[in-house]
Amino acid sequence: MRHNSVIPDRAPDNPMRGRILGAAFHAFVEDGYEGTSTLDIARRAKVSKRDLYAHFGSKQEMLVACIKSRADRMRSLPDLPAPPTRPMLAATLTAFATKLVRESSDPHVIATFRLAIAEATRSPEIAEALDEAGRDAARAALAGLLANAQAAGLIGSGNPTEMAMQYLGLLWEGLMVGLLLGVAKRPGPAEAERRAAKATDAFLRLHAAPGVTERGCRAAVADRMARHS
Repeated sequence: MRHNSVIPDRAPDNPMRGRILGAAFHAFVEDGYEGTSTLDIARRAKVSKRDLYAHFGSKQEMLVACIKSRADRMRSLPDLPAPPTRPMLAATLTAFATKLVRESSDPHVIATFRLAIAEATRSPEIAEALDEAGRDAARAALAGLLANAQAAGLIGSGNPTEMAMQYLGLLWEGLMVGLLLGVAKRPGPAEAERRAAKATDAFLRLHAAPGVTERGCRAAVADRMARHS
């Protein structure tokens, strides 16, 4: 019986499906897609192949479901308030970026990206789902915050979406490529915050609103870093 659904896993509603997806994900990460068989997955999940095929029609379907499940979890970004002052905007950006760097550099997230890249040619919908949940979600959240900051006169004019992309570029500076290649280490909490503070300071300097001083912004970022050191 073939089951065509690739809806992200909801383990509490379907514990067996969740167990199969968890086993499949770890098998794909450890042995690669080609090196993993459905029998391997069934053994890891402690289910019969009949149970496995009752939930998924093929190994490819399991891979798609694994990646979409983890992509769905990446959507849960915090709501970004509209800070009333530029120093508060700096603190909000730094806090958001610190969280983004830490969560996006998690080994399981990096493994998910590697799987999606490896299968992008055969299953482009995998990469699209991950991009939508990862980069698109972060960019949209930032663009909304920056649009509100513009309306409040806290930063200069510009396209909020393009400004969000610029901020993310300043934040990552090639780190993600290094993580994917395995030549960079995951930043610790303090390093992630330093990276976020540096990106925030550079970004706000580039987009200063007329008549707004940067002293308060730098002080807010420095104060946040001091409290978490």
